[in-house]
Amino acid sequence: MAAQDYDSQLLESVSVRRRRMRDAFLFGQERARRSVDERIGKMIAGIVIAAVLCAGCVGWSFISDRLIGKSTYGPSVQQPSSWPSVSPSAR
Repeated sequence: MAAQDYDSQLLESVSVRRRRMRDAFLFGQERARRSVDERIGKMIAGIVIAAVLCAGCVGWSFISDRLIGKSTYGPSVQQPSSWPSVSPSAR
């Protein structure tokens, strides 16, 4: 078991070293700036996702209102004109 633990520890340390070398190559002296850039990118991505979700909700509401023809906020849009009328003299 000790050999297996050593192997997994060695593989993990190699992957950490490779990641650090890659980061040093890509970002060089500006490693602190990288974290700020990543946070700004994540914030912009979050705003874009929220905007897309809002637009999808508005679009779904518009399309469903047009297809169904009913509004939940007031009287229905289409009033049927072929309802039989009941006159007071017919009773």
